[in-house]
Amino acid sequence: MLIPVILSGGAGTRLWPVSREGHPKPFMKLADGESLLLKTYQRAASAVDALGSEKGELITVTNRDYYFMSKDELAAAQLGERRPGMFLLEPVGRNTAPAVALAAQHIANKYGPDALMLVLAADHLIQDQSAFNAAVADAATLAQHGYLVTFGIVPSGPETGFGYIEAGETMQHGRKAIRFVEKPSFEKAQAYLASGNFYWNSGMFCFQAGRLLEEITQHAPDVASAIEACWQAVTAQPNAADQMIDIPTQMFAQVPDISIDYAVMERSSQVAVVPSDFGWSDIGSWTAVKDLVHPDDNQNRALGEVIFVDSRNTFVQSEDRLVATVGVDNLMIIDTPDALLVAHPDKSQDVKKVVAQLKSKLHEAYKLHRTVARPWGTYTVLEEGPHFKIKRIEVKPGASLSLQMHHHRSEHWIVVRGMAKVVNGEREIMVSTNESTYIPAGHKHRLENPGVLDLVMIEVQSGEYLGEDDIVRFQDNYGRV
Repeated sequence: MLIPVILSGGAGTRLWPVSREGHPKPFMKLADGESLLLKTYQRAASAVDALGSEKGELITVTNRDYYFMSKDELAAAQLGERRPGMFLLEPVGRNTAPAVALAAQHIANKYGPDALMLVLAADHLIQDQSAFNAAVADAATLAQHGYLVTFGIVPSGPETGFGYIEAGETMQHGRKAIRFVEKPSFEKAQAYLASGNFYWNSGMFCFQAGRLLEEITQHAPDVASAIEACWQAVTAQPNAADQMIDIPTQMFAQVPDISIDYAVMERSSQVAVVPSDFGWSDIGSWTAVKDLVHPDDNQNRALGEVIFVDSRNTFVQSEDRLVATVGVDNLMIIDTPDALLVAHPDKSQDVKKVVAQLKSKLHEAYKLHRTVARPWGTYTVLEEGPHFKIKRIEVKPGASLSLQMHHHRSEHWIVVRGMAKVVNGEREIMVSTNESTYIPAGHKHRLENPGVLDLVMIEVQSGEYLGEDDIVRFQDNYGRV
């Protein structure tokens, strides 16, 4: 029994303006239109199937705000009933040790302490699936013998942006891990590379659930006791047997914020490393994204509609409009509907400083895109000004917004595609394409798509205050009341 555990968290600030707090890096679409999270689901299922593991869950540990987006990506991966999803929802981020411990508690309780867990990050890219499957098979064999296994990436150069693992004696299926080292200087990275005994720390693991819990109890007892208390509270929930477990906020907030490396892997004497060369990238910056795109004769790379004139070594990503460069060299240009990034490739790690400034100024661009995902669909802000805002709202078939009310704004809804079922005060009406309805401030209202196609409508808001927090929910299908 091998159970994949996908850790899906982190805002990916170095990939702003595409990755934002409300729509982070795991949901970022690559050139083929698939997200990193979807690719991780498919990769995990392939590795488990190649091992011949029996039917079992595919567990995602993520923030509760990303639950519905994660469910959509899992559905898009089309894994079928053989790999049903289970979601452990954190109210706040507490790093990887608590996330892995929660998953281990669930697996040990449901499948037994000897069940293996394959821990993967949701925002990595692996290009050679066959080599990855072989590495997972080696890791599973070592884990069955009680080792805590990590995947060490064979370094392709003296990289200073990764931590390293020093390996010792060779064993069947891997090597004994001697120590973990922090991100080194360039000179140290060169020495590590020359020695042949150092690997990049991938942040991916394999171990028995019960074995991991034993090691956490030994090396990080404060984490173990706090997670045990959370789990006791979780198992008392009426929905604990369903496909979603919501971790109690107050209890989880008391769990120490620590990585699995610091809590266990660097302290345990039973760590093995599987040397791996399967085309791994952590997609940690725009430079990494750029390297995925095939260059033209002048080393220019483009995602989207781009024209290069007398330009070299330039990368452009544009979502929905034409970008032209003239006479530029060695630039990265990332264009989104509401934000533009222009950066030198050598400074790609500093993009996170932009996010820090936006956050300090409470600018919405650190958190939200112009198009915002919701459990029922999306909304896009088309235009706004003093006392008005215009949105495009798209509702999935069969989905509905909450029954709600606004204190400070009225709304005018115009259906442009599909059919809307609308609760407006005491009335329930059907609104067809090219028809509209007006909702005064203070009226209870609800929007539902009863059809089989997406419903698209334009919403015009008018009022003294148009913030998203001016909403009172009375009933909701997604637990947001």
